[in-house]
Amino acid sequence: MKDNDEFLKKMENLQVPDINPGEHPKMVKMAIMNTERSAALGVWLIVAPCYFLFCVCMYYFFHLRLSWFESMFNLMASLDKNPWLRLLSPVLLVILPMVCIVINALAIVHVGVQKAGPDQDRARELGITIKIKPWNILLILLSLAIVFTFLAYIVTENIVIKN
Repeated sequence: MKDNDEFLKKMENLQVPDINPGEHPKMVKMAIMNTERSAALGVWLIVAPCYFLFCVCMYYFFHLRLSWFESMFNLMASLDKNPWLRLLSPVLLVILPMVCIVINALAIVHVGVQKAGPDQDRARELGITIKIKPWNILLILLSLAIVFTFLAYIVTENIVIKN
């Protein structure tokens, strides 16, 4: 009983904090996508390009001539021979990492437009906020590296040296 009375006295003597509505932000920053879900989806989107780049590195740079590295090259070559599946390899190797970039960027970037001040009716401010979520940022950077690697390969493969 003594503890109950002391608890009730403490609760009665608590002071309610003053809240100034002018100091609080006027908008709640809502993400377009969930950061955890977009990171998980991003991992699935870059698995195939990462595996292909891993096979290329192991086969050409480290000279490991294993059959499962060669099977990846044979699969990609068979995709290029079939006219119906010819677009599948660029989709797997370039488009999916680009989708990963977009999905993860939407999860961490917040954009808001508001008035510049109380006296200025026509002036607006654009606010861009980026949440620091390590997995999403890592997936964006990894996807950018994959896309630039394949684009650099495409550019260097198609350069014609004129004599």
